[in-house]
Amino acid sequence: MDDLRLSSKSQGGFVIVAVGGELDVVTSRQFDEYLTQACGEHNRVILDLSAVDFMDTGSLAVIVGHWKKLTAAGGTLVLAGARYRYTKTLWITGLADRLSLYDSVDEALAAATEAGGAAASDAEAGGEAQNIKSA
Repeated sequence: MDDLRLSSKSQGGFVIVAVGGELDVVTSRQFDEYLTQACGEHNRVILDLSAVDFMDTGSLAVIVGHWKKLTAAGGTLVLAGARYRYTKTLWITGLADRLSLYDSVDEALAAATEAGGAAASDAEAGGEAQNIKSA
């Protein structure tokens, strides 16, 4: 059985939370606590799932809970690197269509930078900044 591996770093105005191992009934509480701490310090989060070997629906509930809290507070949570083979529950439940999902952390950062640039251009042209949220 793989241990859960969690780490985080700040980059490009986001906190990137890297997850490795299995997200299941045994590890979901630790995962939730780690995300709670990361989300408490940042309102823009990229969840890097590229090293996840298994994900159950309980872990999805943790992700959705944090996504809802962040978006309600004007923040964002996006997913990066989710591999279908190991995170099928994202697609089976339809969450892959509702959450912003990128192939890599670099793609997520590039999309956020592009969206931020568009918001800044809109603000300059129209005088008011738009609040951009992930779907």
